[in-house]
This record gives sequence, structure tokens and C-alpha cells, in this order.
Amino acid sequence: MRHGKKHNHLGRKTAHRKAMLANMACSLIEHKRINTTVAKAKALRTFVEPLITKSKSDTTHNRRIVFSYLRNKYAVTELFREVSVKVADRPGGYVRIIKLGNRQGDNAPMAMIELVDYNELYDPKGNKAKKSTRRSRRGGKKKEATTAQVEETTTEEKSEE
Repeated sequence: MRHGKKHNHLGRKTAHRKAMLANMACSLIEHKRINTTVAKAKALRTFVEPLITKSKSDTTHNRRIVFSYLRNKYAVTELFREVSVKVADRPGGYVRIIKLGNRQGDNAPMAMIELVDYNELYDPKGNKAKKSTRRSRRGGKKKEATTAQVEETTTEEKSEE
């Protein structure tokens, strides 16, 4: 029976599991993206998202609570300075899990877990940088024709004056 089993124990004792999740959370906050197994990524999401929510309000009490989980003052500083500013207007869902396939050695399902607001590939506002080069050269004559027409109209206006 699964009475009271609310999270995946990951085959570890409590102290080992908490230490592992704290280390993974510190790495995620520092590097913004890490690769791990799918089960660990799902466990890490439930571990780190409440901490990110706590970091939205920068109080001494919240810093101490987050430090009791992470046990790394550099990660806590990074979380409260940079990460909390980026996620200030987001109501949740701070991390994204992307499945990568199976690991070569033991065929374990792998995933990449990343902070959503730090991914440059997915721009939430849809602002894409325009490419300056074109693959097709068609349509260049139209541009020249329109500039020639503009020049003709400007010369005609000058001659009428």
C-alpha cells in the first residue's frame, strides 16, 4: 500500500535524498540548466519550486528558510538576487523538464531540467531577432524599381516648383 507516500524516495535514505536534492538545486540555480534522470528531475522540481516562490519576497525569514534547505550561501544569494527578479511576475512553473532519451550505459531515461526564464531559445514575448541575410535573391529588382520611382517623383516635384 502507498499510504503517506507523497514523493519519490529515489532508493535513498532521508538524509542522502535531502543532501542530493540540495546539491542538485544549488547546481540548477548556479548553472540554470542541468542534465539528470527523469525521476530525479521530477523530484527536484517539487523541491526547488517552493524555494523559488519564497525568494520572491526578500525577507530575512525567507532567506533563513531557503538556506536551511540549500545549505549554500552562494546559491541563496544567487536565488534572491538574480532568479527572483526574473520570476517576479510568474505565478508558478519556474522549471521546465525536457526528456532527452536514454543514457548509454544503463538505459536510464534522461532529462534536462532548466529555469524557464533563462532559456534564450524560447522567448516568451515572441521577440525574434531578424536575420540580416536572405537565402533568396528574388525580389531585388522590385526594390530597385521602387527606389527609381521614388527618385522620378521627387525630380518631377522639383521641376514643378
